Amino acid sequence: MALIAFNAPCAVRPFTLTTSRRTWAGRVLTGAGLALLPWMGYLAGTLPPTEAAAWVALDAVEAACLLVAGTRLMNGRSGHRAAAAAAAVLLVTDAYVDVVTAGPGSELLGAVAMAVGAELPLAALCGVLAARAVR
Repeated sequence: MALIAFNAPCAVRPFTLTTSRRTWAGRVLTGAGLALLPWMGYLAGTLPPTEAAAWVALDAVEAACLLVAGTRLMNGRSGHRAAAAAAAVLLVTDAYVDVVTAGPGSELLGAVAMAVGAELPLAALCGVLAARAVR
């Protein structure tokens, strides 16, 4: 069986852990960037205009950074590190401002849940990707 696999007539792309990690991380970042798009529409429709402009602008820049980093990782292209670093900073800032400006009760609970469950883990992933070169 192994002899057949090594002598296969077509070129088989070797499975490497780094390729698998790059694809996985790229999908996570791209998915997060795409998930922000309907969220921006929700914010634009529910917040007062001045607040909506600020939050939608922040989330739009976050989405752009996540999409750039994610698509570059999935395509195996270089240049994802700057976008991942910017996304990490923006996500930490977003989590901080969400928690600090949240009202007491369920609003604060929701802000903390979003920070701990989504924004900070995603920022940590972006920070790791920005600091380490993916092979």
